Amino acid sequence: MKKIILSLIIVGVTALANAQGVHIGIKAGANMNKISGMEFKSGYELGYHAGLFSEVYLGKKFAIQPELLWNQVNTKKATGTQVIINGWQDSSTKIQLKYLTVPLLIKYHLSNNFALNLGAQYGILIDQQNSTFGNAKEAIKSGDFSVVGGFTVDFTKLRVYGRYNIGLNNLSDVQNTDQWKSQQIQVGIGYSIL
Repeated sequence: MKKIILSLIIVGVTALANAQGVHIGIKAGANMNKISGMEFKSGYELGYHAGLFSEVYLGKKFAIQPELLWNQVNTKKATGTQVIINGWQDSSTKIQLKYLTVPLLIKYHLSNNFALNLGAQYGILIDQQNSTFGNAKEAIKSGDFSVVGGFTVDFTKLRVYGRYNIGLNNLSDVQNTDQWKSQQIQVGIGYSIL
């Protein structure tokens, strides 16, 4: 983890030193979340995200886009499943998790208004609804590393985007369960302040 953070800092400092333009803005939108695993419902559930973004241009075609987002992730337990964590059994079906996510994207402009995004995201579990698995916070690991791909339509100050995030690591922190992996579809708008 330390190597990843150090690499991101080096890339960021290098990008700023060679930057040909910097934009900072706010963004918000909807999440469609799903956690795979036998314990969870197979469909997507609606949530939201909001936060800040920056674009550091490295020429006409490429930009680096770091972000800081607050994400509400909703999902449901599958009907008829029993989740037992450390001897405690949960009967609730709704699960709500709150993450602070840090996406780092490379933005490639196909035209003046349309760009493809590809990168990585690290999410830190901030809060878990008390009724979700009771107070058994050991159930879900505190970090989630994802790969991100999507697009952005840029207008003068306004941005409209869509992306798909797929979790790479197992979120389950409970022994004797199948793997729990996150999937998320995001759509939203951003506005460049600077």
